[in-house]
Amino acid sequence: MYLTGFKKLRIAVDNRQQGSEAIMGVSNGDEYVAVGESPSPERRNHARKVSVLPLVFLIFYEVSGGPFGVEDTVKAAGPLLSLVGFLVFPLIWSVPEALITAEMGTMFPENSGYVVWVSSALGDYWGFQQGWMKWLSGVIDNALYPVLFLDYLKSGIPALGNGVPRVVATWGLTFVLTYLNYRGLTIVGWVAVFLGIFSLLPFVFMGLLAIPDLKPSRWYVANVDDIDWNLYLNTLFWNLNYWDSISTLAGEVENPKKTLPKALFYALILVVLGYFLPLLVGTGAVPLNRELWTDGYFSDIAMIVGGVWLRWWLQAAAAMSNMGMFVAEMSSDSFQLLGMAERAMLPEFFNKRSRYGTPLIGILFSASGVILLSWLSFQEIVAAENFLYCFGMILEFIAFVVLRIKQPNAPRPYKIPGGTAGMIIMCIPPTILICVVLAFSSFKVMVISLVATAIGLVLQPCLKFLEKKRWMKFSVSSELPDLDNEDNIQPLVH
Repeated sequence: MYLTGFKKLRIAVDNRQQGSEAIMGVSNGDEYVAVGESPSPERRNHARKVSVLPLVFLIFYEVSGGPFGVEDTVKAAGPLLSLVGFLVFPLIWSVPEALITAEMGTMFPENSGYVVWVSSALGDYWGFQQGWMKWLSGVIDNALYPVLFLDYLKSGIPALGNGVPRVVATWGLTFVLTYLNYRGLTIVGWVAVFLGIFSLLPFVFMGLLAIPDLKPSRWYVANVDDIDWNLYLNTLFWNLNYWDSISTLAGEVENPKKTLPKALFYALILVVLGYFLPLLVGTGAVPLNRELWTDGYFSDIAMIVGGVWLRWWLQAAAAMSNMGMFVAEMSSDSFQLLGMAERAMLPEFFNKRSRYGTPLIGILFSASGVILLSWLSFQEIVAAENFLYCFGMILEFIAFVVLRIKQPNAPRPYKIPGGTAGMIIMCIPPTILICVVLAFSSFKVMVISLVATAIGLVLQPCLKFLEKKRWMKFSVSSELPDLDNEDNIQPLVH
């Protein structure tokens, strides 16, 4: 069903593509107008839309960023289960999530993304909870990348390992990358393209140099009695989720009805190959020592295979990849807050755009969250974000099925084949996987995540109280459709 869906997706987008549309570049869209501002001719120059190639790499960095961080799967379960995991897990999780994102993202091409999906199906209260949990998990995730960036550099600059220099470097890096987001999404998109190519190239060279040393027998090593299932599943899940994050940028995409499904298709191929092939090379080229397979071990393999120059290149690529993941995630998080304000779920001041068309308040809030959460450890960050993300995905699956039942005739530029029963069946395996991931969570992570979820449950009524008292202004964007009217559910496409 999944492969058929993507085959039809690929055919649909190819047949619809107009000859005049290029896979690269950007085009001007409708004008951005910040709160309280009037349209101006100059503002039109900043309302530029993201096209296919930058969008592919934005999705790539939302989900993956390259094979940096997958080493723990070999440590947890050995080469065989690691390789099998990055082939099977995408079928169970990534493909259904990407297909749902393609259908719902083209059905609601606006910046609130998955928030409006849940709001349309279950009401604004649960839509807000979805937005709160997804934004929080995204900010927690983003707190990881400046830390990882410095971890790759501390071997060359030991002072960055701890203390005041590390704190200053973390804050400084956060500021620089936040400024990139402020300057505009198209800049972020093309930065992602450059960083993506730079980050993947050393693995191409490593694969070519390793061919004489590959021993296929090393790929089949497995010990089912010695598996750390918690580490294995959390690492797989962390490296293969967040496909839906791109939906919060749908309002900034050039012709999202065609561009979004096409970009998701290409990104899925890029992500799976970007994990599987380096693991195939790494596990086949060097003798197995599972204890050595921790974060950064690919740089040691590069040293063995190609020497110092390849190791330095790969370490630089890893550092740059973390930068790419940071700017992509922050773009999604900040535009989500803007989209929620356009739906009157947040105060109107979140609607304010900079002169570059970027969500000014959303960027400031997301950057502040990253700085506040940067004290968490790597394992705690991954586990906490996975826990919150799982809750959000359950709401998405429910909303997806409910909308298929409640609004079967609503416009869907891309529709997954299989009918409502088929969609329910498609959602069962990833839902089971979510339950397994939640079951393996530690007590500490569970308590922190449940407290964070409880804050969202209380926060939404508090915001409604502020709106009722008129202490804060809330307003729905005039460009968005009425979600209660099925005939008008398709937003105006720019």
